[in-house]
Amino acid sequence: MITVSCAAIIPWEVNTMADNTLIRTEDLCVWFPVRRALPFGKRRYVKAVDNVSITIEKGETFGLVGESGCGKSTLANALLGMQKPTAGKVYFKGKDLNALSIKDFKEARRDMQMIFQDPFSSLDPRWDVYRLISEPMYIRGGYTKEQMEQEVLRLLKLVGLNEDDLHRYPSEFSGGQRQRIGIARAISLHPDFLVCDEPVSALDVSVHAQILNLLMELQQEMNMTYLFISHNLAVVKDICKNLCVMYLGQVMETGDTQEIFNNPLHPYTRSLLSAVLSVNLDEKQERMILKGEIPSPIDAPKGCRFCTRCPYASEKCHQETPQLQQCGEKHFIACHFPGIGMEK
Repeated sequence: MITVSCAAIIPWEVNTMADNTLIRTEDLCVWFPVRRALPFGKRRYVKAVDNVSITIEKGETFGLVGESGCGKSTLANALLGMQKPTAGKVYFKGKDLNALSIKDFKEARRDMQMIFQDPFSSLDPRWDVYRLISEPMYIRGGYTKEQMEQEVLRLLKLVGLNEDDLHRYPSEFSGGQRQRIGIARAISLHPDFLVCDEPVSALDVSVHAQILNLLMELQQEMNMTYLFISHNLAVVKDICKNLCVMYLGQVMETGDTQEIFNNPLHPYTRSLLSAVLSVNLDEKQERMILKGEIPSPIDAPKGCRFCTRCPYASEKCHQETPQLQQCGEKHFIACHFPGIGMEK
């Protein structure tokens, strides 16, 4: 086992006073109540997000990865104000999002948009492209009919479509084209913060690069900040400045993307990275296959959430919940034994 020098610290405390912070959370929790088996039984909860603290800076692409059901989408919904947190706070541009008045909250939400995973189900099949893209502008108000038409045409060209597509319906497009329509709709109000919830996972591999390149170009042109949710760690490595690895609602490892890829200290992170295929055929890859059962989010383990599947778990892991600790300049890990199992 390698020796890693770590100090207990909370990531958001480092950047609390930073001027370039766009959005951050403090001990954010989102719990969903479960129906009682008996009338007077103990109330139980699905702890989808549990004590998550992250910081996203202006203009960056922040990656969020983890297995299905780990709470990635729930966290994204809480950041957008679509899901009210059970506890903790979300700060957007320095203001507590959930403490704002209704009027101020609506103003803040106009600067926050989302690209959904399935481009077909997120588009109303009864509406043509013009109505799909112009609807946010119509709701916001302040646009004449001529201004909306000009803006929709500009957005279509920006995402690689043309004027001939203006009055076509979603069923007439391919998956990649539908996602371009969804992107045009998401950026129609010029948001500062854009959540990309696995925007390419439902698309053919042949169009992955096209959509990703489009997103990167739009980010530079419009100076947007991305939260990029993905299962594809190879994509996250190339486009994300910082990365957060979640498991059963909690942060396992977070920090600079390249530092995490070069030196993954948490066993769960190493298991995820071992599943990434390399294009180098001469490179020897060793899979880290996890054993054991995934615990229920209703009855999570008392200590570390990952202890039931971790090959290095000790009695301390089963009894005490590890806190995030700093193990590098921009590297944080929630593990009692950072770097355990790694070669010297």
